[in-house]
Amino acid sequence: MPLSSHRRLAVSATLLAALTAGVAPATSAFAAPVAPTAATSVTAAKTPAVPAPDMDGVVAALNSAMANGAPGAMARFVGPDGVRSRTVGVQDRVSGAAMDIHSRFRIGSVSKTFSTVVLLQLVEEGRLQLDTPVNTYLPGLLPDDRITVRHLLTHRSGLADYTNAMFEHTVPGFEAVRNRVFSYQELVDLSLSEPRTTEPGVSYQYSNANFVVVGMLIEKLTGRPVADAYERRIFKPLKLTKTSYVHPDTRIKGAHVRGYLHPDEEGGALVDSTEQTVSWAQSAGAVISSPADLNTFTSALMRGRLLSPAMMEAMTTVTPTDAANTRFYGLGLRRYNLSCGTQVYGHTGTVQGFYTYTFSTRDGRRSVSAMANTSNHGAANTALGGTLEAAFCGKKPAPAASSRAAASPTARDLTSLPAERDLPERH
Repeated sequence: MPLSSHRRLAVSATLLAALTAGVAPATSAFAAPVAPTAATSVTAAKTPAVPAPDMDGVVAALNSAMANGAPGAMARFVGPDGVRSRTVGVQDRVSGAAMDIHSRFRIGSVSKTFSTVVLLQLVEEGRLQLDTPVNTYLPGLLPDDRITVRHLLTHRSGLADYTNAMFEHTVPGFEAVRNRVFSYQELVDLSLSEPRTTEPGVSYQYSNANFVVVGMLIEKLTGRPVADAYERRIFKPLKLTKTSYVHPDTRIKGAHVRGYLHPDEEGGALVDSTEQTVSWAQSAGAVISSPADLNTFTSALMRGRLLSPAMMEAMTTVTPTDAANTRFYGLGLRRYNLSCGTQVYGHTGTVQGFYTYTFSTRDGRRSVSAMANTSNHGAANTALGGTLEAAFCGKKPAPAASSRAAASPTARDLTSLPAERDLPERH
């Protein structure tokens, strides 16, 4: 679909009201970026320069991920001054091949943002509405007519996350589904066999089941597989040549990183988990990409190249995911408030053998993508999150001289908090 179809300069008051209606008290995002004018250029000139990325700090975060069990890690930063990338360790423990910034890998739950973009484009096209019950479009699928499309995208539906039981025992659970092909209905049935976690709309409870239903909505409304929607609406328009939706094929084509899963037992041998169908996730986590493509995607999304300004406002309107006043969730999109006061938008991803972070500033001018080739070792996940602090906040000032900390007293360094979990963690 041509990008121009999403560059709408005006959205009716009726649409805007429909998008924002029914959202719980939330923190709103900044307005969508506009082209500079003579009046705005003066203001821009007075805006403090953004800090230079602390690439030594990025490397320290990558090395910390390795110290906590990852065979290798990498990060790629894009900013006004160009591209900077760093790699450590290996992407293949058998061959000893060094981590390569150009290699592809499984991005796990970052796939949820891709799925959300497609669904929001369908909202813009009038094919569905955010605050309409899911059962209107998929009759009889869910046992509660109060669950809306918006509830799915914000993880406020109350649908249980079937992966908690599926991966209660990490390696046996993975091996049981490594080559299995599920239908969407089978995954929904797994969720519905468990008690719901909350009443619809009441609270945030992360669940992969929500985005399985999103995949079902996309396929019902387009009459095509989700792979086709990703390709036509995102991959091709943005020229994401190393990004693909791979299901149920188990292979990653071309140069790629191998993923390594930690067993539940401390000190147990790592399991090469690279080849798998990821059918247990599908539209919740089966996309494969590269650091450069992820930078392009998050930057383009924030710059308004995929969605209208009104839809971006809806997507980036967020509610807290914990009590730290640091992490928030919108429509298929996380927001992190960094220690320097900078707010970044994107998603985290966990799939067996891989942790991923991909985030951008709201204006799309700076973005970071980072990956460590392990999972089920939360300390590595938390350490990898340190790449965001280093890249977006720059070198940390001495505590006594930190005016930025005073300006944002509730902001905390991400590495002071355990990483959010997209899958069950045992370590």
